[in-house]
Amino acid sequence: MKVVLVNPPAENTLQTEVPEVLESERGHNPPLGILYLASSLLAAGHEVEVVDAQVEGLDYPRLKDAIAKARPQLVGVTAMSFTLIDAIYTAAVAKAAVPDAKVALGGPHPTIYPTETAALSDVDYAIVGEGERTIVELAGALDAGTDASAIKGVSYKTPVGVRPSVMPDFIEDLDSLPFPARKLTPYMKYSSLLAKRTPVTTMFTSRGCPYRCLFCDRPQMGKRFRARSAANVGDEMEECVRMGIREFLVYDDTFTIDRKRVLDVCSEIKGRGLDIGWDVRARVNTVDEEMLRILKGAGCERIHYGVESGNENILGVLRKGITLKQAQDAFRMTREAGIDTLAYFMIGSPRETRATIEDTIRFAIKLAPDYVHFSVTTPFPATDLYRMGLEEGILKSDYWLKFAKNPTATFTPALWEENIRREELIRLMHSAYRRFYLRGGYVLRRLRRVKSGGELLRKARAGLGVLDM
Repeated sequence: MKVVLVNPPAENTLQTEVPEVLESERGHNPPLGILYLASSLLAAGHEVEVVDAQVEGLDYPRLKDAIAKARPQLVGVTAMSFTLIDAIYTAAVAKAAVPDAKVALGGPHPTIYPTETAALSDVDYAIVGEGERTIVELAGALDAGTDASAIKGVSYKTPVGVRPSVMPDFIEDLDSLPFPARKLTPYMKYSSLLAKRTPVTTMFTSRGCPYRCLFCDRPQMGKRFRARSAANVGDEMEECVRMGIREFLVYDDTFTIDRKRVLDVCSEIKGRGLDIGWDVRARVNTVDEEMLRILKGAGCERIHYGVESGNENILGVLRKGITLKQAQDAFRMTREAGIDTLAYFMIGSPRETRATIEDTIRFAIKLAPDYVHFSVTTPFPATDLYRMGLEEGILKSDYWLKFAKNPTATFTPALWEENIRREELIRLMHSAYRRFYLRGGYVLRRLRRVKSGGELLRKARAGLGVLDM
């Protein structure tokens, strides 16, 4: 069977008050989820093409031409709630290009709203949860001319309505998955704002996060931590190096949950003599001086920490399970180990006041990370934050469900306007960026550490974005 997997254009992304110019992953990153689907389909004997409309700069007419040329029997499209409009447009384009093709949407949004997604025009199937095994089963059923009734994790239209899906079991043995099919993409084009080298690639070394943050929105990966073996991670990195890729953005929710595995991955990298740079996401209460020294020795150049607030009470409301002292210690130790840091903060959380937002801005400056990312707290669907907002009446209706049933490009997600109105929250966010990045000495210190013209250009572009706020 011929399958085309599409990363849609980003022409209609919902405005969620997260400044794009300062996203740590800003640039063109590989569509990791669909590359895993692609490799699983290839291993099952199917013919696969990947169309990354974003890195290729394809608009919808050109995307239609690409799909028509491929003549697929099945088109898979990745969909998050804030990219749903582009996913729907892509489904329509696929149907127009190849009317007989079946269209499946997968990712976080269909996992939350499977029946609503499957009910949409031009969508034949909604795939929930981890999709590697499900899409292989679906492609096999379509190839054999049978229906999908026996497949877990698929919702689809029937003459009597939409068949609800059953959440499939999570994949326990992550080592059993083939590596992402990077060669199906123009992998030399991928880049990142913070990376010191190009091209870059993304990778997962684990799935699932056991922590219970109020705002967490990763339903398709589950809450139980599942990890790949260190040797399997090393094998994938070595394969990438042979392809000319030496920069890795590790997308694990929390890479440092299992201390021994962290050290084992570092040992694999050093033992294989891999000359690479990589970054990870970590919690401030899961690192120590020895771990950080070993990470640095294995080429880890950046750690992203979710701090979220500079006020202990707000941290408690958000169920972060960390303290400001732990954050200060983690940033100090990371800096002493010679690793760059990026701190994530949210403003406008439940119980937030102007005073607690000021605490957060001052704490961000006090921590002195190399980079900071501020956003306005946005209640995403299926999060405890969203449920809390509905229960307390802060959010007046189940608007995400309404959007899932009737997606419109004019939809704007609500913010948490308990004490501060939307306009002021956005103004405070912009002020936070200016106060952090334009303070005395910051720009000079960063320029001293730039090692290439490409890196200078990327960071200058980000700096101009701050000035425009």
